[in-house]
Amino acid sequence: MPSLVRNFEELYGRAPEVISEAPGRVNLIGEHIDYSEGFVLPFAIADRTHAAIASRSDGLVRIASVQRREKIFTIDIKDVKPGSSGDWEKYVLGVLWSMKITTGADILIDGSVPGGAGLSSSAALECSIAIGLNSLLELGKSKEDLARLTQLAENEYVGVPCGIMDQSVSLMGQAGAALLIDCRDLTTEIVPFNLADSSLELLIIDTQAHHALTDGGYAERRASCESVASKLGVPSMRHLTLENLQAQKEKITDVEFIRARHAVTEIARVLEAVAALRSSDFVTLGKLINQSHFSLRDDYQVSCPELDVAVDASIAAGALGSRMVGGGFGGSAIALIRASDLGMTRTAVAEAFSSHGFKKPRFFTSLPSAGASARLL
Repeated sequence: MPSLVRNFEELYGRAPEVISEAPGRVNLIGEHIDYSEGFVLPFAIADRTHAAIASRSDGLVRIASVQRREKIFTIDIKDVKPGSSGDWEKYVLGVLWSMKITTGADILIDGSVPGGAGLSSSAALECSIAIGLNSLLELGKSKEDLARLTQLAENEYVGVPCGIMDQSVSLMGQAGAALLIDCRDLTTEIVPFNLADSSLELLIIDTQAHHALTDGGYAERRASCESVASKLGVPSMRHLTLENLQAQKEKITDVEFIRARHAVTEIARVLEAVAALRSSDFVTLGKLINQSHFSLRDDYQVSCPELDVAVDASIAAGALGSRMVGGGFGGSAIALIRASDLGMTRTAVAEAFSSHGFKKPRFFTSLPSAGASARLL
């Protein structure tokens, strides 16, 4: 990133000591179950957040972005604690706090992961900082360690009770594959995900109905699952089957039941999707992707009109499967389509958005890409 180095030098008057990067992600299937000890199947995308970092001896932390270089956020490292000031800078400060960093730093951020699109720009930012600091300060932490620390930063410092999927795949993703993550112990398994050989494409549809996970909807749903686990005497949704959930329905509220039903069935769908991928059965994969969306829409109730229109229009245009991705309430959808249908599907979705009076969607595709990395200068 020669331009990032140059921008850093122009802004701070010295050279950075490390350049790091981390990708956003698309979750193929397994939504809202990482905090229920479920399985998820994400892959890292090509869009990434880059960080240039240099240490300071005076305890000051200065943070800026290439897009807003005129605004440098400054704080003393001793004052970095939950509740301190900052806007997007809190994602950076949270990592410094969770990693127990005691030295100052100059930090400059650049990136291409669209914010609010459900592609985990926040995890890309957190992981780019974490892996850069780990390398610069020779902390010797594993990527699993960094995943837990960046999750802690978002949970406790930023205030978003997210699971660990986004940070895990941003750190541990591999090119040409999806990453099956067991969210109970963070063990991972590489699952080949080569669409090109089957003349398929994964279309990402950014609805531009941008979401914010700090508004309470996410936290409410996580709390519902935790309440069900407590009432039914199990550690998490991972320990329930649909049959024993239904058998104990009277012990929980109606809302808790449908939230738990999503979690239990979604965990099962992930394992079925892995089997489908291993046998290159993309028709079955598409059906599972559709079922995931219907469950998120009806049981978990985290979809929105723009996401539903994107999914319905994609399926009507011939997609094998389509669903919302990310936390919901806006963001992006994916559509598994034949490569030859790319233009037709984009047109169909755009026309559907126009007829509903929605903002024009953005489209892009991405091959599964490598996870986070850092390079000392």
